[in-house]
Amino acid sequence: MKGKAEVIVGMQWGDEGKGRVADAITPKSDVIVRYQGGANSGHTVIVEGKKYIFHILPSGMLYSGKTCVVGNGVALDPDRLFEELDELSSQGMDRARLIVSGSAHVVMPYHKILDQFEESKGLKRRQGTTEQGIGPCYVDKFGRTGIRVCDLMHPEMLRDKLDYILGLKNQIITRIYDEKPISFDALYDKAMAWKERLSLYVGDCSKVVAQALNEGKSVLFEGAQGTMLDVDHGTYPYVTSSNPTCGGVCTGTGVGPKNIDRIIGVAKAYCTRVGEGPLPTEDLGEKSQYLREKGREYCAATGRPRRCGWLDLVALKYAARINGTTHLAITKLDVLSGLEEIKVCVAYDCEEKRSEEYPVDTHILSAAKPVYKTFKGFSQDMSEVETVEDLPQGARDYVKLIEDQTGIPVIILGVGPDRKETIFRETQ
Repeated sequence: MKGKAEVIVGMQWGDEGKGRVADAITPKSDVIVRYQGGANSGHTVIVEGKKYIFHILPSGMLYSGKTCVVGNGVALDPDRLFEELDELSSQGMDRARLIVSGSAHVVMPYHKILDQFEESKGLKRRQGTTEQGIGPCYVDKFGRTGIRVCDLMHPEMLRDKLDYILGLKNQIITRIYDEKPISFDALYDKAMAWKERLSLYVGDCSKVVAQALNEGKSVLFEGAQGTMLDVDHGTYPYVTSSNPTCGGVCTGTGVGPKNIDRIIGVAKAYCTRVGEGPLPTEDLGEKSQYLREKGREYCAATGRPRRCGWLDLVALKYAARINGTTHLAITKLDVLSGLEEIKVCVAYDCEEKRSEEYPVDTHILSAAKPVYKTFKGFSQDMSEVETVEDLPQGARDYVKLIEDQTGIPVIILGVGPDRKETIFRETQ
């Protein structure tokens, strides 16, 4: 008997509310898997007014009896992982069983240092990185000089490997950035301390997932960031260093594509972005400030204010194509309440032509002008609404436009920040 595999993927520039959607679906899932990214993002889950922010751990950690897996596609920061585990323990939380892929690459101290130097010393064009070492970690992964979790389990082999790698990194730190070298002994001791705790959790991600599906269990995959930050399909070079798209599930966990049953794309009812890069529907006026304050649009990883704009259906349809999205979840619909007028981008004016196609050329996208469809706003409080039929007419029209434009059913609606403020449609 084959189990059910579902993917939750961000359809915009990250911060879409994937964590709260995952949290809503998790009760029906047996295994929850994080497939890519690192501590440069945060999944926020609010339960009974209490906020939990997970940077490494899957959102399902709040459920005892579940199995949570950190996949091989994750850039693992052990210190952040332990902080999150300790935070749950300090609150007396019963948590899920945790497995960490031995093939996951480790964010080393020199990755963070190099990330900070590259961003702050002006030797490259600013990307708006979170300086968590994620990019340098992935650089080493594909340059075949990375340290994996399984490497930490072999002290003598690790000693030789670190001696060589740190020699290269210290050359960069001292000669290019004119900073003090990293101590080998201190680095090795830290790695050995990581080994002691990580050894309790190390496993084979692909095997765990395959076994669960073979036993008829439900598996939920969640990633970080969003489609428009994908290193291959996003607004390059203003992207993350991995694949948040659905394809990243296969490479980041070792599951075959034919095993994926449903792909749930998560999008806000408007758009936000952190850092540099194009955001075609960005509003630089008072509407942006309204969305930012009402939606609490501040980065969970850095605290930086997010850039805000109207919903971009051109980008959303592009993301749906890239991911093969089967269903949509729209979050923060309630944030739009109170606006007299709501805009939705349905096309771009690019290079003197109107187009409903998303340009993959970032230079062209940066100059694109949004073409808007305007809606009459609504002002009702939606926090107690439990069905789509009880939503304000303007909100229902808004959801219908999204479905009509994308051809994808909206099965989940977020009408407030708390777990219980979620509408599940019968089409689910």
